[in-house]
Amino acid sequence: MPLPFEYQNPTLQFERFMVDARDCAGLPTTNMAWNMVVGVLHAFRKRLTVPQALAFAAVLPPVIRALFIEDWPLDLAPVPFGGPAEWLADVRAVRAEHNFSPVDAVVSVATALRRHVDAAAFEQVLAQLPTEASRYWQARPAQ
Repeated sequence: MPLPFEYQNPTLQFERFMVDARDCAGLPTTNMAWNMVVGVLHAFRKRLTVPQALAFAAVLPPVIRALFIEDWPLDLAPVPFGGPAEWLADVRAVRAEHNFSPVDAVVSVATALRRHVDAAAFEQVLAQLPTEASRYWQARPAQ
């Protein structure tokens, strides 16, 4: 088997994702999108158990997977899933003084992420997680 693209070119793949996230959120730079992406990933992670989060991480491209698990306080219990207002508050709490996350940050990152994962594997892992997980990763309808 040849070396998979995601391992041959992880930086290129990640840059494509960041451009998508930036554009989906209507932000002018990928630097501005950075805290949004980290916030969305970490806000989701904090609502999962360790086994659930590891199952989810397994379907992410390598660099996104690394962001998902970075600085993970494994000793914390999952928080209640809540809804969009709680998610956005958690997203915006990441480096708040430099966070430009728009109101639709979660759906923007979800829309971008779904373009960069194996759709079947992503849906399969979401089906194994709490029902709110699918709501969290709901993409914007195609235009």
